[in-house]
Formats: sequence, C-alpha cells, structure tokens
Amino acid sequence: MKAYEVVRGTKDISGLRLVDRPDPDPKPGPHQVLVRIRAASLNFRDLAVVQGVYPGPPAAGPVIPLSDGAGEVMAVGEGVTRFKPGDRVAPTFFQVWIEGKPRPSYALGAAPVDGVLAQQVVMHEDGLVALPSWMSFEEGASLACAAVTAWHGLFVAGNPVKAGDSVLVLGTGGVSMFALQFARAAGARVIATSSHDEKLERAKKHGATDVINYKKTPEWDKEVMRLTGGAGVDCVIEVGGSGTLARSMASVGYGGKVSLIGVLTNAQGGDTSPHSLMFRGGSLHGIFVGNRVMFEDMLKAMTVNKIHPIIDKTYEFADAASAYKYQMEGKHFGKVVIRV
Repeated sequence: MKAYEVVRGTKDISGLRLVDRPDPDPKPGPHQVLVRIRAASLNFRDLAVVQGVYPGPPAAGPVIPLSDGAGEVMAVGEGVTRFKPGDRVAPTFFQVWIEGKPRPSYALGAAPVDGVLAQQVVMHEDGLVALPSWMSFEEGASLACAAVTAWHGLFVAGNPVKAGDSVLVLGTGGVSMFALQFARAAGARVIATSSHDEKLERAKKHGATDVINYKKTPEWDKEVMRLTGGAGVDCVIEVGGSGTLARSMASVGYGGKVSLIGVLTNAQGGDTSPHSLMFRGGSLHGIFVGNRVMFEDMLKAMTVNKIHPIIDKTYEFADAASAYKYQMEGKHFGKVVIRV
C-alpha cells in the first residue's frame, strides 16, 4: 500500500515522503478492524510533528503522520461486535480512551503510534466511531482532533456553554471554527478574532455575532469587554498559548472559563498571572482533545443541527506536501483535507 512517512530527525516538510509499505493482514487480529482510509486532515499539531518539535518520545524510525481520518471497514477480526465490513468510520485521536478522566496515552500520528495518512490502517474496534450517513469522508476526516477539542472546551470542561452565553474564539483555524458552529447551534453569542478582515467576514457568514481584527485592535480584550457591556464572556476558546492567554483571562466574565487548547503563539513566557480569574470566580481548563464518548455525543449534535465541517481546501493524496505548505502559511479558514 501507499503511505506517507515522516523520517526521523526531520525539521521541515522535506522529511515527508511517499513510500510503499506492506498491506496489512487482510484478516485482522482479535477485536481489530481493517479500514480503507478515504480522507485525512491536518491540524497544527501535524506541523510540529513534521518539524520535529512535537513533544513526546523520540521516534525510533519513520512514523505515518496525521491523526484525523475517515474511511470504510474492509474486514474485522474475531470478537468484533461494533462494526462490520462496509461501515463508514473515523478513528479516535487517542487509541483507546473511551470515557472518563484523561489517562496517559499516545495519540495517532506521532511517535510511537502510526497515523492515518495511508491507504489502509488497522485499529482496535474501541478506537473507532461510526460516521453519520449524511457526512462525506472528507467531512468525517476533519473531526477527531479539532472538532472534539472544541466540543470538550465548550460543553464538557467546567460549566457547559448554554443558550444566551457569550463565547470568544481566537483565529479562524479548525478548532475555532468548530467552536463557532457548535456554540451558535447551542444558542450562544460568538465573538471571533483574526488578523484578516476577509476571514472575519467569512466568520460572520458562519454565525459570528461580532468580530475583532486583533492587529488593528491590539488590546482586543478591552474590545471584548466593550462588546459585552463590561460583562465579559462565559467561555474563551484559547488556541494561542502564553502570547494571548493574559488577554483571554481578562476577557472572561464572572464565573466564566478559559479552555486552554493551543500554543500557536508561544508555549513559554508572557504575563499569565491567574489573578484576574480568581477575582471573577473564573476557571482555566487544559484541553487535550477528548475521548470517544465526547466524539459520539458531538456527532449526535452535528446530526440534529446538520453542522457541516468548514473545509477550506482539499488536496489529492499525491500532493500531500502542498497541503502541509498551505497549512503552514496560515491562509486556511477551517480545515485542510487530503483525499486518499
């Protein structure tokens, strides 16, 4: 089969290579499922993997990248009860975290666990979810990391966002755009930020109630307070890291929360004193994707509300390097998908 590998010691996308690997055994082992991958998608994390800066154990050898994919079941092993050949499925980010509190675990697409940028993969049946019939493979391939992360940050960690609440999303990448869609479906007001007016206009079309260009308005936390009449927001989907965390905490209202998700700006430094949260009875939650039950609950909500993932561009398998380049340029709005 064809697959992509990230070679050990890589520092950029020159380390991404298309290779031939042996086909998996057509007869999977007990409780295993053989999946024909039809699409995969990129996350910010995947850039860190190919650049050799993603935290975790050093790679012992080449690893197949990407955590987010979707496809169809080709065969099942002995004892499998959750799926049958022909079923449409998506792997979960963690293999296997079904429910409950987080536990130490490795995720797909980074050493030592191969990901989904390949024609075929073998997964444990408990590490897969069933895709709704109305959802395309490209849409299903965009969910495991970004969408589940947004769902977790909005509705699972801390006080769940509810109708009438206000939510602040930073930027227009995958997590933020899923958070925009989910929060609006829940009846919340959403304030979106970006450095590009064109992206902000697109965010409005997808339901953003208010928008802020943070380059034109560097003290965007004060603008959030102005827009909310001094009340602040109930939830911040914080994907920036220490470079934006202080302003995110300053944007939270009484009893609000910051869902800390990313490190797009800087993982170190910055004024991140938590005192502003203390005086408002606010909370800070570390969000590292989520479990299978969250994924399944999210799919139910997406089905009821017919929420289609926002896909910016789709690349063919042979042109995967171009998908990486486009993601690195930061031009994307929503998700970048690779059709396998």
